[in-house]
Amino acid sequence: MFTLRRYTPADQQTVEHLHVLAIQQTGAYLGRGPWDDDMYAIEETYLHKQGEFLIGEEDGLLVAMGALKRTNAERAEIKRMRVYAEYQGRGYGQIILDALEARARELGYRTLHLDTSILQIPAQRLYKKNGYKEVGRTKYQELEVILYEKHLT
Repeated sequence: MFTLRRYTPADQQTVEHLHVLAIQQTGAYLGRGPWDDDMYAIEETYLHKQGEFLIGEEDGLLVAMGALKRTNAERAEIKRMRVYAEYQGRGYGQIILDALEARARELGYRTLHLDTSILQIPAQRLYKKNGYKEVGRTKYQELEVILYEKHLT
C-alpha cells in the first residue's frame, strides 16, 4: 500500500540515496555540486520557508519523493520528484504531484514552475499530461534542461 507523509530528519540518508540513484539511472547525474545544496538542508529550504517535502512509502519503504519550494509570494517550484525505477509506472509520481499542487494552492501560490532534463522522458510526459507548458530551455553544465510552468486555478 502506498502512503504519503511529510519528510522528517530521520529520512535524510534514504532521501539522499533516492535522489542520487534516480538521477544516475536517467543519465542526468552531474555529481554533487551547489545544485544539490537543498538536499542537505531540507527543513531549512522547504519546510521552514512555505514549501513542502513529501515522502512516498510502499509497505514502509521510502520509494518516492517530491518537493515544493517557494520562489516568491505567488510562485513556487516543483523539485526533487523521484521514484525508484522498480516502482515507476504505478502512478506514484502522479500522486505526489497532485499533493504538491494541492499544497501550493493552500499556500496561495498562483504559478508553479519546474525543470527536467531532456533525458527524463517519463518526467516530461507527466508534466505535459498535467498541464505544464514548456517556457524555455537552458543548460546545467553540459545537460540540456526543459523549463515548464503551470498557472493554478
